[in-house]
Amino acid sequence: MALPSVVAGDWGTSRLRLFLCDDGGEILARADGPGVAAVGGPFPQIFESLVAPWESRHGALPAVLCGMVGSNIGWVQAPYVACPALPAKIIGGCIPLRAGRVRIVPGVRCENRLGAPDFMRGEETQILGALTLEPALRRGAHLLCLPGTHTKWVLLKEGIIEEFLTVPTGELYAALRDHSVLVGNDFRRQEVTGGGAFEEGLKRFGEFPQVPVLHRLFECRSRLLSGELAAAGAAAFLSGLLIAEDVGGALHLYANGPSARSVYLIGAPALTGLYASALEHESCAARQLDGAAASLAGLIRVHQHNASQVESSAV
Repeated sequence: MALPSVVAGDWGTSRLRLFLCDDGGEILARADGPGVAAVGGPFPQIFESLVAPWESRHGALPAVLCGMVGSNIGWVQAPYVACPALPAKIIGGCIPLRAGRVRIVPGVRCENRLGAPDFMRGEETQILGALTLEPALRRGAHLLCLPGTHTKWVLLKEGIIEEFLTVPTGELYAALRDHSVLVGNDFRRQEVTGGGAFEEGLKRFGEFPQVPVLHRLFECRSRLLSGELAAAGAAAFLSGLLIAEDVGGALHLYANGPSARSVYLIGAPALTGLYASALEHESCAARQLDGAAASLAGLIRVHQHNASQVESSAV
């Protein structure tokens, strides 16, 4: 049986996921805990309580954590690495805790294509992992999309994060779904899948792509009232409109850049599948990578680098 080598953790706003892994990144055990927003202070105690059973059997273990745990509401505030952000700069910017046994991955900042400051925290680790899982990303220019509450569109050149743009598509969708009259009360928590009303939302947007989505949103309700849209499909139709706007706007912004007609999608499979459908409507190729696998690969990459540095200094 493989021996445990590291604790890899994604500690986001809403949840904590810890993985006990061997040197190659194989998961041997996992533990879950509260997200940063629910902790409110005792980060060391929560971390210690979750890893204590593992360390009682295997001794003290190094750990690498990413996500909001490194924010101003987290365990410690890890600084942002400025773009262009080389993988080595991100890995070298980790903040050590627990006498150096825990490292917090820093975020990344840039001035985005619209001339505004922009930030990411957690997605940089997924990108590090994607570079490991997809060697083709290390050469040439590529457009990445990391869908989520705050979707990130990232321009990658020679494996370096050149710039990115944050679009709060998921947050806007949740706000309109749960706190407006656009979607019926009985279907607000229904999970959106591809096809059906979602595809109708994509197609409807494509009929008038020059019209801002703000002028289209009431269609969710008006088509319900007219009977053209079933009540169960309103949330999916809304999602289709918003994702179509997100994809169409991003492709327009990056239209003059290399690889603008091909996008790597990194995230939860259900969500990247929706974005892949929207990209298909724009005649844009898409390749999907599992976000959890990319995050773990990135954490293991940071650990392996740190372990090699320790071995080199000991020689």
